[in-house]
Amino acid sequence: MKWTRRDLLKGLGGLPILGAVWWAGAANTMSSRKQRSAILEQLNIRPSLPPTVPGITGKPVRVGIIGFGIRGEQLCRSLGFATDEWKEEMRIAAEEDPNIKALEDFENQDKLNVKLTGVCDVFDVRAEKALKSFNTSDNQMKRYSTYLEMIQSGDVDAVVIATPDHWHAPMSIAALNNNVHVYVEKPMTHTVDETYALQDAAKASKAIFAVGHQHRQTLSFSTARDIVEKGTLGHVSLIQTNTNRNDDNGAWNYDIHKQASTETIDWDQFLGSAPKVPFNKNHFFRWRKWWAYGSGLSGDLLTHDYDRLNCVLNMGIPEAVSTSGGIYTHNDGRNVPDVLQVNMEFPNFSTGSSQIEGKEKGMTFCYSASLGNSFNRPTILMGHDATMELGNRLTVWPDGASTRYGEQLELGKMQPNVPIYQYNPAANVPDAISSATSQYFADKGLMWTYIDGVRVDSTFLHMREWLSVIKNGGKVSCGIKEGFEEAIAAHMAGLSWKLGRKIEWDTKTEKIVPIEGIDFDEVLLYNGKWVTPTQANEV
Repeated sequence: MKWTRRDLLKGLGGLPILGAVWWAGAANTMSSRKQRSAILEQLNIRPSLPPTVPGITGKPVRVGIIGFGIRGEQLCRSLGFATDEWKEEMRIAAEEDPNIKALEDFENQDKLNVKLTGVCDVFDVRAEKALKSFNTSDNQMKRYSTYLEMIQSGDVDAVVIATPDHWHAPMSIAALNNNVHVYVEKPMTHTVDETYALQDAAKASKAIFAVGHQHRQTLSFSTARDIVEKGTLGHVSLIQTNTNRNDDNGAWNYDIHKQASTETIDWDQFLGSAPKVPFNKNHFFRWRKWWAYGSGLSGDLLTHDYDRLNCVLNMGIPEAVSTSGGIYTHNDGRNVPDVLQVNMEFPNFSTGSSQIEGKEKGMTFCYSASLGNSFNRPTILMGHDATMELGNRLTVWPDGASTRYGEQLELGKMQPNVPIYQYNPAANVPDAISSATSQYFADKGLMWTYIDGVRVDSTFLHMREWLSVIKNGGKVSCGIKEGFEEAIAAHMAGLSWKLGRKIEWDTKTEKIVPIEGIDFDEVLLYNGKWVTPTQANEV
């Protein structure tokens, strides 16, 4: 049965969605349907279907939004609340280009049985914008001056946290301690100690905790998990994944609002635990460029790639991390690097082997990032038997030296340069990809997934899952375990860059291996590369 776009967007979780687009390739001499079917039967790969999510019924979930900036607005739209300004902007855009369906998709989106009852933002303009659009007779909304006031008001059941990184853990812990459900953006924490404190709070709380890695809803990634688990690739020894961005927005140079001033922004509340510095619009709107508030490439973008590969491989925390890079493309006063190379070592990890026992073990995860070039470099998983390119679309090629496919390769039934499997759920969708930029974000699983040829917002699916678990019980796909692994891996990368040395993880104690005389959190919060007292004296 085929479902319309409206059917899918209105009732996605309860429909028996079938027919995800997939394709098997073979050498020209093996192009018949029967021969292709034989390859598919051998591989036994099944395109993943969306999980059934119980409905969010009964009394509406009362949600408060903490941080109503760029990401906060996006999250609110996934909950079913779009500002008047955004709707008008998208209406005009659709008139100019009928392929722009953002407003149509929003209007057809399943209603999540949510009341957006509170907003907390230190910038008056943002808070008032939310109130103007969302405070209606059907949705009574209040502005709170602080996050604690909101959490302790008794008027919210759950909070969505979309603030600078240094506020993620304190706000999450406060909410969990008050049994208020939490959806927090990545990275989960800003320091190592916060990571353990938040883990303790989540385990002790009755509330549901979720981290905003929406790519876990992308069906190509769950299909990739099936591919790996069935031994299709053999032993994966190397992963290469990348960030490629080359514009001011991608480098976190966001617009500075003309109404920003000490009169409209609560600067002290924004700073929180960060160093006390005079009011600075650049720091406020472009906070990702400073370690005091953000986590740079390691926390902001590496975490996406690490977690989406972790959801495919379940590899956990690396045993060692080495990082290099610097500020090479945007010398504008920032102190986080804009070019970064991270090697994560997993010496005891294996995806299975087709060779003799004990021959293969261990994997390196390589992350390469530049904010000065947008050439698309795909994510590649390199195994002994096959290589997989992973994005919203995935492709598998047999390796010329494969043990598993050796006979087929020798007989010419497979060729190394011809895919043996391809999954393309976006096939024949006219509005699937609108630009190289959206292709980049889509391949990270950050924008949408495809179900039966229909594009569906990944963040909507992720938030719907969280709300469903709140109402019906169960487990979120990215909770405290996954968030803990993401945060520790990112902190190890940041520490390695700052200290200029390898950072190691002790799997027995579940701690980063101590370094004499070094306080890891002090290093992470330091604005720039770490300078020891000896080095400072030499300077």
